Amino acid sequence: MKKRYVVTLTDEELFKYPFIFMSDVGTIGLDSVEVERLRDYLLRGGFLWVDDFWGWRAWDQWQSEIGRVLPPDQYPILDVPVDHPIRQMLYPIDEIPQIPSIQWYRSSGGYTTSERGSESATPHLRSISAENGRIMVLMSHNTDIADGWERENEDFDFFSRFSFPAYAVGINVILYARSH
Repeated sequence: MKKRYVVTLTDEELFKYPFIFMSDVGTIGLDSVEVERLRDYLLRGGFLWVDDFWGWRAWDQWQSEIGRVLPPDQYPILDVPVDHPIRQMLYPIDEIPQIPSIQWYRSSGGYTTSERGSESATPHLRSISAENGRIMVLMSHNTDIADGWERENEDFDFFSRFSFPAYAVGINVILYARSH
């Protein structure tokens, strides 16, 4: 049986994991202890990938909270360019795929991928890097890359349309995080 680990930012186990993943960070609220722990984790070499948050309200909330962890004047958020190693590790990622939740996909009849209409029409891959250039925080906004992994057995059409690009992004991210 496959084990899943849920680790909180205040858990002593946090520093045993070089890679952590958060979903729906557009609703996150960090307390002062979590802010300090996440900062420490990232500056010690940890890698955080956040995914599945849509629209400007979610972006503003996340940007505010991560700005408490890593001050934006010292650690700006930048778009990840197409020639960055994270987008070229194994698979060339020329475009960031917009992957909706499977529920959205089904309810829209498979016609639209933007879960918040025009406000989330464009998926983004952004990052915050350490002074040496190593990405510490990767942000896939206006897309749900993880749903392409989670739902592959539930709907063949969803799988064939979204899982392959989701795995390409995920594999590149893991390879980058483990080698940088």
